[in-house]
Amino acid sequence: MLTFTGAFVADGSGILTNGSTVAIATVTTILATGAGMAINDYFDRYIDRINAPERPIPRGALTPRTVLVFSLILFAIAGVFAFLLPTLATAIAVVNLLALMTYTKLFKGLPGVGNVLDSYLGGSTFLFGAAAVGQLSAPVIVLFLLAALSTFAREVTKDVEDLAGDREEGLNTLPIAIGKQPALIIATVVLFVAVAASPAPYLLGTFGVAYLVIVTPAILVTLYAGYLSYTDPTGGQSLLKYSMYLSATAFVIGRLTLLL
Repeated sequence: MLTFTGAFVADGSGILTNGSTVAIATVTTILATGAGMAINDYFDRYIDRINAPERPIPRGALTPRTVLVFSLILFAIAGVFAFLLPTLATAIAVVNLLALMTYTKLFKGLPGVGNVLDSYLGGSTFLFGAAAVGQLSAPVIVLFLLAALSTFAREVTKDVEDLAGDREEGLNTLPIAIGKQPALIIATVVLFVAVAASPAPYLLGTFGVAYLVIVTPAILVTLYAGYLSYTDPTGGQSLLKYSMYLSATAFVIGRLTLLL
């Protein structure tokens, strides 16, 4: 969905002529996302006994080896598809696949570093879609930045939610390193930056009033999510995910109005 959105925002009129390329990019994203989730479950299997005991490995539905093999197969297939795309899209895919494979083991436990990497991965799906159609335009870059900022705040909030299991496993996430409250304050500041930047496509004349109408609820949901995170990190980070989808919808509507 996000890859397609990036492609459409970048080149709405050419989305049909580039249909096969967009389809390959979308499938690559789905495979890579599945692979990343699986390998994350594999490496987090001990943490998830505390933080998420309902996941397949902790509850005994799947063995760690099965999950690891499944993940590696998905990574391999995604890599094959990635090399069918334009050079820039292939480069983004290779970087992202390597990041997904190494994230949990190398970066997740470093204060803030894992959050920054996660935020890049969350926003880069839009860049990937745009690169697939050869149109890395300014609106897509703005969309990437907004998604990355929102993802950063969401991941910091999720680290607050997972504090007990992460501490038990010896990880040094941002809330563990500096404290829960300071980490949430950093997440809130990042959200305010995202909110302040959200009207930019309208103010710069890239998109019309339709974009502004749709992005306004996204801004309100983002602000409420930031407020909620202080008392309910689970609810706050969940709402942030929906606000990102609302923002993406605003960009699609904004692009669509240019075609009509």
